[in-house]
Amino acid sequence: MPLLRFDLIEGRTDDEMQTLLDAAHRAMLEAFKVPVRDRYQIVHEHKPGHMIVEDTGLGIPRTDKVVFLQVTSRPRKREQKEAFYRILCEELETSCGIAPSDVVVSIVENSDEDWSFGLGRGQFLTGEL
Repeated sequence: MPLLRFDLIEGRTDDEMQTLLDAAHRAMLEAFKVPVRDRYQIVHEHKPGHMIVEDTGLGIPRTDKVVFLQVTSRPRKREQKEAFYRILCEELETSCGIAPSDVVVSIVENSDEDWSFGLGRGQFLTGEL
């Protein structure tokens, strides 16, 4: 049920995009222990000059492979979040050649009443999930 919204600089092929999304999904499965078919991913591509991702003064170098990922999810434990950050970077580096310095993540938490997966019902509230 986590919703992953990716902001990327345009230019990746369809195969590269699929590899990136699959890598992120594997990280989500391992860190958050969600079901395999619990996959909600949206990609936004931007022209190079339309996306600025600096380093908050940390001295972290960025390239045109930068991935900004916003995760909207039910509350997760600190350990799960830290595992997700680490596993995501490992997966993206191994599968896509994306350096950990090019991975930025923001997790936004919400609650069960904030989700409807269709049919006009809140499935967490009705007990369907």
